[in-house]
Amino acid sequence: MSTRERILEVAAELVARSENGDVSTRAVCEAARVGAPALYRHFGDKEGLLSAVVDYGFDKYLATKRQRSPGTDPVEDLRNGWDTHVDFALQNPNLYRLMNSPAMRTPPAAALESHQILTRDLERVAAQGKLRLAPELAAQIVMSANVGVALMLVSRPSTFTDKSTSRRVRDAVHAAVFTPDVSGPDATPSAPDAGVGGDETQLPAAAARLAALVRRSPVPALSTAETALMAEWLDRLSNTPHHP
Repeated sequence: MSTRERILEVAAELVARSENGDVSTRAVCEAARVGAPALYRHFGDKEGLLSAVVDYGFDKYLATKRQRSPGTDPVEDLRNGWDTHVDFALQNPNLYRLMNSPAMRTPPAAALESHQILTRDLERVAAQGKLRLAPELAAQIVMSANVGVALMLVSRPSTFTDKSTSRRVRDAVHAAVFTPDVSGPDATPSAPDAGVGGDETQLPAAAARLAALVRRSPVPALSTAETALMAEWLDRLSNTPHHP
């Protein structure tokens, strides 16, 4: 193991064991049995070290997602992905808080990869005509809700004690982005005044599906610019609120 790897593993372990999730560079150096110059040479400063720990955390989180083969039902994949996300946070509370800290000025590349994996799953849902919104907007909604619930569960465990909270929020968010015909064993029903089942939901879902299909299989009769323009128009249609 290289000196850099040893420092990083020690830092991640100290973060995990820390009472408040913080560590000092001195403690890391002592535990890794290296001098401060070695730490600064590899990481620059404490923020650089913590940024590397965040990368380490995302790599750990993404390890199973990278190896996962897409199932036949992308909606079920998304339900499982939500639950896996929350489970990781509960098992690694300090690391998870650090991974989502606003103090990190530059998001790690792995955070973008995580978002891309979510977007690809939503594109599969859109291609089946089961998504109300464009995949990119739906990904922002799902990710923000997923991270928000996980952060509350690990940061305020004495307040968020109901074990069904994550599932309830998951099903409510999924009901907002999936078409009404998508339901699971614990799905939260859509609000009766949301135009469920009517034309108000059919146009956005159809536009999202067509946009996903165009991106996956470009139409030969259209130029690249025309394809991009069509996808933009379809995204705009799928993201426009429709009221009954």
